[in-house]
Amino acid sequence: MERDFCEIKLDEPLKYHTSFKIGGPARLFVVPNSIEGLVCALSHFPDAKILGRGTNILAPDSGVDVVISTVNLNKCFVDDELIVCESGASLFSVCKKASHNSLSGLEFAYGIPGSVGGAIYMNAGAYGGQICDVVAWVEVYDGEKVMTLDRSQLEFSYRKSIFQRTRWVILKAAFKLKKADMNEINNAMEEIMTRRMESQPLDMPSAGSVFKKPDEDFYVARVIEEIGLKGLRVGDAQISTKHAGFIVNLGEARSSDVLKLIEIIRHRVKEHCGIQLQLEVEIW
Repeated sequence: MERDFCEIKLDEPLKYHTSFKIGGPARLFVVPNSIEGLVCALSHFPDAKILGRGTNILAPDSGVDVVISTVNLNKCFVDDELIVCESGASLFSVCKKASHNSLSGLEFAYGIPGSVGGAIYMNAGAYGGQICDVVAWVEVYDGEKVMTLDRSQLEFSYRKSIFQRTRWVILKAAFKLKKADMNEINNAMEEIMTRRMESQPLDMPSAGSVFKKPDEDFYVARVIEEIGLKGLRVGDAQISTKHAGFIVNLGEARSSDVLKLIEIIRHRVKEHCGIQLQLEVEIW
């Protein structure tokens, strides 16, 4: 593998690359500098873990073998009402680029951490919107060839996509937006960001909402609070005192601490209302 295509680090601590600030070493940590480099790395390491911005990942204390990071794949450009982005571009930067070009449709995503690839992988959403609402097409590598899929081929549903049942890796994507007034777009984005800051522990390491909503009217955080678990702590992992749907790292939390809290929450919620919570955070 050409080093011009990639940066390579040995025994790189994953806690430096996840928003949880948790995770042991990656024996080999590969950072491609181009789409071609990413495809090259994937051809050499087909079983590697793919890491975007690391905002929805709980990495193991023991570490993993090979990780390929898309963090340097952050190019993004506007083509009329399309925004075309490499998979490692931050969703935050894409939202800002949309607003600067008077393009509406991504306001709901403002403040969602993570990369374009990660957002598509899990069909990220908030405040009434989902990524699937605006995806036009996605370019992927299936292990043998690069191909382009349109939205109808991506099997989107609530926090799901075709990528969760395949080994396909997202290379780049395009979002179809609409021209609108820049001030209205910015006002909507700022309102959403204010709501996030008021209700979520954005000042502490976490991986966002830990659990999926079982249905539209079931609020996981409210139930966790009702059964008295808000603030519960295992080691340095704690159910947030600001938003009980989050688990935060108070400083030196381990993956095992978070997993114990998850187990406690799922058991108590199942006992309380008969619902088995499904994870939104991805466990490596």
